[in-house]
Amino acid sequence: MKWSQTLIPTMKEIPDGAEIPSHILMLRAGMISQVMAGAYSYLPLGLRVLRKAVTIVREEINKTGAVELLMTALCPTSLYERTNRVEAFGSVLIKTDLPRAGKKIPVVFCPTHEEEITDIVSRYISSYRQLPITLYQIQTKFRNEERPKFGILRTSEFLMKDAYSFHTELDSLNKRYEKMYKAYCDIFTRCGVPFLPVEAESGPIGGDASHEFMIPSQNGEDNIVYCPKCRYAANIEKAEIGGEPPAGPDASIALKEIAELDTPDAHTIEQVCQFLKAKPAKLIKTLIYVADGKPLAVLVRGDHDVNENKLRRLLGAEALELADPETIEKVTGAPVGFAGPVGMAQKIEIVADFQVRAIANAITGANKADKHLVNVNVERDWTADKWADVRNATAGDACPHCGEEMMIRNAIEVGHVFKLGTKYTEALGANYLDADGSLKPIIMGCYGIGVNRIVAGLAETSYDESGMIWPVAMAPYEVNVCPVKVTDEASVAAAEKLHDELEAAGVEVILDDRDQRAGVKFKDSDLIGFPLRITIGVKGLAEGKVEVKWRWEKDAQLVPIESAAAQVAAWIVEEKKTGARFTEAMKTMRKE
Repeated sequence: MKWSQTLIPTMKEIPDGAEIPSHILMLRAGMISQVMAGAYSYLPLGLRVLRKAVTIVREEINKTGAVELLMTALCPTSLYERTNRVEAFGSVLIKTDLPRAGKKIPVVFCPTHEEEITDIVSRYISSYRQLPITLYQIQTKFRNEERPKFGILRTSEFLMKDAYSFHTELDSLNKRYEKMYKAYCDIFTRCGVPFLPVEAESGPIGGDASHEFMIPSQNGEDNIVYCPKCRYAANIEKAEIGGEPPAGPDASIALKEIAELDTPDAHTIEQVCQFLKAKPAKLIKTLIYVADGKPLAVLVRGDHDVNENKLRRLLGAEALELADPETIEKVTGAPVGFAGPVGMAQKIEIVADFQVRAIANAITGANKADKHLVNVNVERDWTADKWADVRNATAGDACPHCGEEMMIRNAIEVGHVFKLGTKYTEALGANYLDADGSLKPIIMGCYGIGVNRIVAGLAETSYDESGMIWPVAMAPYEVNVCPVKVTDEASVAAAEKLHDELEAAGVEVILDDRDQRAGVKFKDSDLIGFPLRITIGVKGLAEGKVEVKWRWEKDAQLVPIESAAAQVAAWIVEEKKTGARFTEAMKTMRKE
């Protein structure tokens, strides 16, 4: 391919509205073009990269024995109503009516395909003899992102690989889960993505039934808890906290007399701290929840947040939500913002996080409007019905596996594997006839990868001051042949010959035939991130040599022009297979 015959609209300046490296660089490299907020066209180079990701995903998923199909992008709203997900998705679900034969047919633009795949299985699979089976697709999804940003990281239209497995027993699901987990590791390794599998919230079956695959990145919108020593990792919703819980406050601290203070208009942690000149860790935050219709108080330190998933598991609750203002005032005797464990209007269950036990002379709400209590102490002034870990992990907490201090890292979610159980099969009537003649719901697993996010995540983590750095396996072109002077016939002839030889050897090569200064060509090549550049200069050509330079290496090397095609083709084949050069370079650049 010649540069002049394709569309590569590179930019020198940072485009307006672009904030993070992947967004800036992909726009500047002419890989994507914004159509509207949250919607991008993939220009020729960007499409080539996206298709590389698709190919790798498809090859690895096929190795697991999964079978590909293609479902619709439009789906009848009624299918989502049967699983109660119209309300669950809310404004994220893009809905419309199709006018047909004088009627309006309600449809949705599919944000995911659990409903449709389960409906398909319910029609065509009826016996245990047909199971297990895993079906997958690579399809466009639609979600109404109210705040789309960061280029192709958060869009309303995106490409996703979603696979669904169907089983008669949990053991079969577990084996499939492990196989898909390994396939995901192989996919992200081949793509050159720096990934971390992290523990995530379990599905309805229970157990360790969910993992997210995260790309550590300072611009990631998710937070993960990470142990640098043993590499334990979990998302905030799942992360456990190690170490011995405190038995009580420091014995050397004298317990002061409880007192009530006026705190007008101070009903948030920040406002109370400012008013009383105290630190958040000195406060006990009291939140009123309703679990399965029953109110309870949950206490955490002022600088901590309640982890509702931990709380739900502790209580064994089906439904859990924060109480409404009317319930809060009825239970505490005060409006929102003044609840505390001392002197509530009603006696309700109190669940307290372990760390609350260590606070001496704490500050709490007084269960009266515009009033707080100071010098509140556990056991003396109040007691908890349950002590448990019910908070989100924070930086510095002990690792539950090795005890080392954990870190909080930003990350980009790129994949998720989890066990669905029978939630969808029961709702949509996907049953099978067992060997004993009984009818049972099929057990499901679900496995998703954001294909666009592979591309964005790689661009976000593989770049330098000059531009992007693609591994050979994901590069839009593997080699850029760059004649310095296109007005020199010998240089052009040598470049075209080298281009053709590389192409015949199976190398994806682009020939920069533009009549531009060498500096412009080199800058564009580095901006786009072609893994290997071959420079043909008039002087070098006279000596029978060309200059070969890997994008991630500082220095170039001279190679005889007669053997250049064979040598470069061999390097490309090896690097595509192993990714060793790229991986080694990224260890330093990413500080892995």
